[in-house]
Amino acid sequence: MATRMLWIAWPAFLAACVLELMVFALVDPQELQWSGQGLGWSRDTVYTLAFFAFWLVSMGACALTTLLRKEPAEINRCPYPVNQRPSGCPGEGGALPS
Repeated sequence: MATRMLWIAWPAFLAACVLELMVFALVDPQELQWSGQGLGWSRDTVYTLAFFAFWLVSMGACALTTLLRKEPAEINRCPYPVNQRPSGCPGEGGALPS
């Protein structure tokens, strides 16, 4: 599980770094406005919040990629130990529960 979390967090971190560089090479945080008024936040605050927003969005994309990478057997396998599986649990040869 820890390895999967690293598969998600590390590429997302790198993507957030690149996005941060690209966006703030073109946008001055002091000129950002919300509802026609300036934010009133320091540059460091805007950089930090934007980085974490970019990181969260990138983590969502990486998590979706990790989910879609799974084999169907891995997703559909029965979570119970072999001696405790209910009838119809995938992998038992019975019908899938409805």
